[in-house]
Amino acid sequence: MGLTPAAVREYVAHGHQVIVETGAGLGIGADDGAYSAAGAKIVGTAKEIFEKADMIVKVKEPQPQEWAMLREGQLLYTYLHLAPDPEQTKGLLQSGVTAVAYETVTDERGGLPLLAPMSEVAGRLAIQAGATALQKANGGRGILLGGVPGVLPAKVTVIGGGVVGLHAAKMAVGLGADVTIVDRSLPRLRQLDDIFHGRVHTVYSTIDALEQEVFSADLVIGAVLIPGAAAPKLVTREMLSGMKKGAVIVDVAIDQGGCFETSHATTHSEPTYEVDGVIHYCVANMPGAVPITSAHALNNATLAHGLALADRGLRALAEDRHLRNGLNVHKGRITNAAVAEALGYEAAAPEAVLNVA
Repeated sequence: MGLTPAAVREYVAHGHQVIVETGAGLGIGADDGAYSAAGAKIVGTAKEIFEKADMIVKVKEPQPQEWAMLREGQLLYTYLHLAPDPEQTKGLLQSGVTAVAYETVTDERGGLPLLAPMSEVAGRLAIQAGATALQKANGGRGILLGGVPGVLPAKVTVIGGGVVGLHAAKMAVGLGADVTIVDRSLPRLRQLDDIFHGRVHTVYSTIDALEQEVFSADLVIGAVLIPGAAAPKLVTREMLSGMKKGAVIVDVAIDQGGCFETSHATTHSEPTYEVDGVIHYCVANMPGAVPITSAHALNNATLAHGLALADRGLRALAEDRHLRNGLNVHKGRITNAAVAEALGYEAAAPEAVLNVA
C-alpha cells in the first residue's frame, strides 16, 4: 500500500486532501474506516483517483490500463523499474506524466534509501523461499539449510553483497547454513567480513569463481543491482548443467530483468519452475508476500520525500538533487541515463527539463 493510515495523517497535517480507493488497504489490515479516521476521503474506483489527483502514490509500477489514465502535469511516485520494461516506458512517455521512481532516489552516502527497505525484506524472504523450494516435495534436493548434528548444512551462495545480499546472508547464517558472498567490490567484501566476523566466506567475483560457487551450491541467491539499469546475466544457461540436480536459485533481481539467463518473472501463486533440473524462484515483487511488514517499512522510507513532492511539486525536485535522481520521466522525456541507455532513448538532463523558476 502506497500510504498507510499513519502516512495519510501526515499528508493531511500538511494541508493536503488525500483520496483512497475503497478497500485499498485491506491487504495490510487497514479498512476504509481506518483511512477515514486518518482524514482520507474514500472513493469507489481507481479511475476516480486518477481523474482527480494531482499526485498518485503507489507501490508497484502502473499497469497498462493505468497508463491511459495518467496525464500531463500529474506526479507519479512509485517503483517503476523501467529498464527491462519498454512497454511501460512508452506508456509513461505518451502520458506526459512526471514520474519519480523510488528505486533511483539517492542519499548523501550514495545509497538508495527508498529501495533499501524492500531490498531488506526481499533479501530475508529469499532465504525463506529458497529453504521451502529446497524441500523434496517442492522439487528441491531435500536439504535442510542448517543441517543437524552429524549432517552438514546446505551451501548457500549469494551473488551480490549489497542490501539484498547482506540480509539474505544474515538469514542464512542465522539458520546455520554455510554461506558465501560473491562480489566485485573488495572494500565491500572487507566490510562484509567485518560484519559477519568470519561466519561467511567472501569471494571476489570472476567467471571462474562464480562457476565454482554456483556448481557447489544447494541454494543460489541472485542479489545483483545496477541502479536504474537492467541486471547483468551473470549465470548462464550453460552453467545450469554443472549445478546439483534439485538445487534452487532465487532471482531477487527479477524486477530489473533478472541476473540468471534462464529467469522469467513468476507470481506468488505459481512461484517456481524447473530448467535443466534446477528450481527457479523468480517472483516479481517478492515483498508483496508480507504486505503488512512491507507497507510499513516502505512508508517509513518514502514519507519525507512524498511530503516534499506534495508540498512543493517540481520545485522539490529542482531543490533536492537526491530526489531529482528519482526523476525517470518528465513530459515525454526520459531523465534517467541508465534507463535511457537500456532502452535506446536519448536521456534528457533533469535540470534542463524541469524549468522551475
